Amino acid sequence: MNIANERGIPVIIVRHTQPPENSAIFKQGSPEWELHPEITKRPYDLLIEKSLPGSFTETELETWLKERSIDTVVISGYMTQMCCDTTARQASHLGFSVEFLSDATGTLAFKNNAGAATDEELHRATKVAQDNFISKVIDTSKWINNLEDPKKFYL
Repeated sequence: MNIANERGIPVIIVRHTQPPENSAIFKQGSPEWELHPEITKRPYDLLIEKSLPGSFTETELETWLKERSIDTVVISGYMTQMCCDTTARQASHLGFSVEFLSDATGTLAFKNNAGAATDEELHRATKVAQDNFISKVIDTSKWINNLEDPKKFYL
């Protein structure tokens, strides 16, 4: 966020609000719903409130980006295999270029009816899938370096 602000790159914060009847997490007013203090103390251009994994679904995000002729989105945040993945896929399908920051996304281990996966497995598998046709997966330091010379992005 700091580098983006320094370079005049718009910063959009997305907060997930889960309807109270659906989940104990991401419920408005709960600790899981609150934005991290490190995020809130930094300047941003837009706050998107969403209730589904994709940041484009039933939000003003696509219109806001297109009104400003923004053609690339950079994905960071939480959770890699859910909101980050869905938003990146939506962005790609809408014609945006997508850069997925491998070290600025994260998740937790999951266990459910389908099986179990560690946080590392979920994160790695999502990055591998993203880098096929949807996103260019890079780490934050490479992303920052690419701001200096966009040609480096393709080397």
